[in-house]
Amino acid sequence: MSVDTMSSERLRAAMVDQLAADHAAKGLTMRPEVEAALRAIPRELFTPGTGLQEAYSDTAVITKRRGDETISSVSAPWLIAEMLGQAADALGGLHGRHVLEIGSGGYNASLLRKLVGPSGSVRTVDIDPDVTERAVACLAAAGYGDVTVVCADAEQPIEPLCRYDLIIVTAGAWDIPPAWRAQLIEGGVLVAPLRTFGMTRSWALRRVGHRLVSQSQRLCGFVAMQGAGAHEMRYLDIADGVHLRLDEGQQVDPESVGDLLTQPQEQAWAGVSLPPRAVLADLDLWLAARLVDEAGQFLVLSAQQEAVDAGVVAPAWRFGTPAVLHQGTFSYRSALRWTEDMFDLGACAHGPKAATAVERLIEHMRAWVDADQPSPVLHVLPVGTPDGDLPDGTVLDKRHSRVVLTFTS
Repeated sequence: MSVDTMSSERLRAAMVDQLAADHAAKGLTMRPEVEAALRAIPRELFTPGTGLQEAYSDTAVITKRRGDETISSVSAPWLIAEMLGQAADALGGLHGRHVLEIGSGGYNASLLRKLVGPSGSVRTVDIDPDVTERAVACLAAAGYGDVTVVCADAEQPIEPLCRYDLIIVTAGAWDIPPAWRAQLIEGGVLVAPLRTFGMTRSWALRRVGHRLVSQSQRLCGFVAMQGAGAHEMRYLDIADGVHLRLDEGQQVDPESVGDLLTQPQEQAWAGVSLPPRAVLADLDLWLAARLVDEAGQFLVLSAQQEAVDAGVVAPAWRFGTPAVLHQGTFSYRSALRWTEDMFDLGACAHGPKAATAVERLIEHMRAWVDADQPSPVLHVLPVGTPDGDLPDGTVLDKRHSRVVLTFTS
């Protein structure tokens, strides 16, 4: 055995050990078959041109850029492991399943091929011929040449007569096209990183007739979908290093918000004590639903570290924090306040009704805690579904779908 082989095996073992520990820290359990697949398949075969240390780091490896934009990558191992776990949990295992992967790089397809076994099948599709050519070569090198690789826009059916137990999407989607639902068997599962209210979650969605109903969701981020399913996210600069993310047609005057940020800040605290494992990604969707219902729209605040350090804003997470502009006042969820190993939730507001706005945001946070920190459930129904046929919840209308966000303890 060569030194490189020994190093590869050692680094791969260390990577999977860390992934299992990260799962445990989040209150998750890595499925044994997913762990075995990760331990068996050399990731470096799918990251040519990179060193072994980078191949086994728990980060995405960029494989293609267009200018400064990343358009293709090998996803981070932690995210691959969590999404495969979502799929396997929702289906009770992947052995013998027939899988369509949308967004190809080869590594995830090889893991899926290992998981479905000899009686299953994997077809992977990508719109970019450079990506599919590379996937074919990498899969062959890894011994998975029986994965079918297709170059096409997956907005349309790949093989119109084929049906799949699982469709797993590895590109950031804004909507669920009809072809994805149509290609699932009844009871089949779609795992897709879907943007709702400007925030991306990996949703495991089971087909029940014409609707998809979520079984689980995980915080994630992905390279954006290309082709007919592409949807550009808008960003507004409201101050130096401070931005609003607008993804659902919101209309905001950036100068008015920027002027509000120059006014005195009002801050309040929920007076709760939460452990580190509290899933604040669930709270953010809870706030999105309530702010849309109450104020008519929901915003996402993001900021550069320099703006945070300068005290221009104090967001809970600088890469995306719930915010709202309502009645001439701007408010958002603020950075946590820690006491030993527990934390409290806070909010900040600027504007003429800052005291009222910040307390209203705090009330929504307390309501989430008092409701036992419920997790979101997503229902995806075809566009044109009558209001009376929708479940109770917050409705978000997209190009192909009517999305309804509900919550359950």
